Amino acid sequence: MKKIVLATALLLATALAARAWLWPADDAGAPAAPGTLNQQQLVARGAYLARAGNCMTCHTVRGGAAYAGGALLQTPFGAVAAPNITSDRQHGIGDWSGDDFWRALHNGKSRDGRLLYPAFPYTSYTRVRREDSDALYAYLQSVPANNRPNTPHALRFPYNTQLALAAWRALYFRPGVYQGDPRHSVEWNRGAYLVQGLGHCSACHSSRNALGGSDGALTGGMIPMLGWYAPSLVTNDEAALGDWPVTQIVQLLQTGVSPRGNTTGPMAAVVRQSLQYLDNTDMQAMAVYLKHLPASAGTVARQPLPAPSAAVKAQLALGEKLYDKHCASCHQADGGGAPAAYPPLAGNRAVTTTSAVNAIRAILNGGFAPATAGNPRPYGMPPFSHALNDAEVAAVATYIRASWGNHAPEVSALEVNRYRNVPLE
Repeated sequence: MKKIVLATALLLATALAARAWLWPADDAGAPAAPGTLNQQQLVARGAYLARAGNCMTCHTVRGGAAYAGGALLQTPFGAVAAPNITSDRQHGIGDWSGDDFWRALHNGKSRDGRLLYPAFPYTSYTRVRREDSDALYAYLQSVPANNRPNTPHALRFPYNTQLALAAWRALYFRPGVYQGDPRHSVEWNRGAYLVQGLGHCSACHSSRNALGGSDGALTGGMIPMLGWYAPSLVTNDEAALGDWPVTQIVQLLQTGVSPRGNTTGPMAAVVRQSLQYLDNTDMQAMAVYLKHLPASAGTVARQPLPAPSAAVKAQLALGEKLYDKHCASCHQADGGGAPAAYPPLAGNRAVTTTSAVNAIRAILNGGFAPATAGNPRPYGMPPFSHALNDAEVAAVATYIRASWGNHAPEVSALEVNRYRNVPLE
């Protein structure tokens, strides 16, 4: 209760003190030059950009009409419902103008002036250029109208108030279109524009504080409510890609598999629903940008692990037996895996992050790379939650994290139990 009161007081005080800059000016931006694209080309361009932004995933309830809204995004503050963004004039955005749409994308404001919740990642989309906003608008106006009424949000007080949201924006949001960096190539800048903007990678790969604020630094963090860890993209012992060939980064993002590892969990869904549809030029640009992120900015030296205790040695012995029985036939006794089928575990930074949650969930729930055009029949790993108890899962995870040159802390049965019944989505 005290935390809520303190949070409310902070929000109110910030709102009163910073009223002059709570609501950024509604910069209409510069519409795309007339005649640059005909309407058919503009709609096609918008459809491509909607794929890049993975818009359909959030704005489509399972089994429902595309973009008709209704999907609930669970947050620590309650549930945010994605709105209908079809061309329906009553419940969708059929009555919106291009300026209205730009205001939502760039400034996080609805047509009626209401401030939008950042579950709609306008903190990233603000970087999108006006011509791309206009293409997205043209595409969404071409989506068949669906009269599905919008589902109301279910947020707790004070997070359900516009005043609290205004204060949050004062603390954590600054609108601004992406500005190219002349120190880098055109290709690098295109990749930065996609990663920072429509790709909204920082929404998962950056940590959040108690109020949901993020610095967007791609230093990794737990994905709220989903129970997955999105690894740091700027830390060498997590998911920094500086030592990867660009071709392998493209392969991972476009197909979900690579010689160094596969995507599973939420990232597999992003590859399946969004990234696989991007053209080779954009995929190459994203790979170049990700490869050249300054890894030193996020590198944190790990403390040496103590010598294993008798209990940990017993856990490692059990883990080795279970690994030989359940895992070695695919991942090999030396942890080397099988190219294009089973990812290597030796030297795989995905299993040695400080938080063992992803390794735990893969053992419990299985690991499934996405089905993509470049890998239409992916190999999968079956779940072992029915075959192994918490202590046994912990033992396998500990063995994997300490073998073949891997060097990460042991896993406890309590950690495993915490994620045993967490929903997959």
